[in-house]
Amino acid sequence: MTKDHLKKLLAGVAGGAVTVEEAFERLRALPYEKLGEAHVDHHRGIRQGVPEVIFGEGKTVDQIVSIARSMRKAGAGVLVTRLSEEKMRALRKRLRGSEGYPDARCLVFRDGAPKIRGKGTVLVVTAGTSDIPVAEEAAVTAEFLGNRVDRLFDVGVAGIHRLLLQQEHLHAARVIVVVAGMEGALASVVGGLTDKPVIAVPTSVGYGAAFGGVAAPLGMLNSCSPTVAVVNIDNGFGAGVLASVINRL
Repeated sequence: MTKDHLKKLLAGVAGGAVTVEEAFERLRALPYEKLGEAHVDHHRGIRQGVPEVIFGEGKTVDQIVSIARSMRKAGAGVLVTRLSEEKMRALRKRLRGSEGYPDARCLVFRDGAPKIRGKGTVLVVTAGTSDIPVAEEAAVTAEFLGNRVDRLFDVGVAGIHRLLLQQEHLHAARVIVVVAGMEGALASVVGGLTDKPVIAVPTSVGYGAAFGGVAAPLGMLNSCSPTVAVVNIDNGFGAGVLASVINRL
């Protein structure tokens, strides 16, 4: 349940369109609903402003379907992250009307496009094309949460002129998500070119000395640009949520 759903329900009770008993039945699942091994947090959208999101890795298709249907019944849109191609195909067959985003490894299940709540544009930037899956996870998440999203891919420091020739994108954004592997230097460069908050997302892209993505966050955490904040390795979802929260302020 979202804040809008709750306000509408209470207005319905106040206006006589909804009985107290009907309202009670809709609210009885708060703060959570137990579904076998899962406890679905219907209250999270009201409490945090961001609804519960289903992490697809490690869950069976049956578990994901059960949770998703419970969330839709409560009025919430559903975002499922970290899905294999096989799981996504199976879910789209069982969750009619859902939409898959293969590049992001995400699936969205809701009614129509979300209401735009962000005050500006979230810009998602990648160093290389190998960083796009994590970047798309951030972009799809931000769009799911009601933000306008722009994308600027493959503008890393190995060809820095590609970024310098498109600085208007940086200045037009309200929040910037920078996704980079290797040494993660792009976040510092972007931070030095703009006054916008930069959310740096290290990826596990890189050769042996990148240590599976460890080198990139170390570089980002040591950025000399004070406007750069860092999320965990490959955490496009977390960056998309944080960008959305900032963009609503």
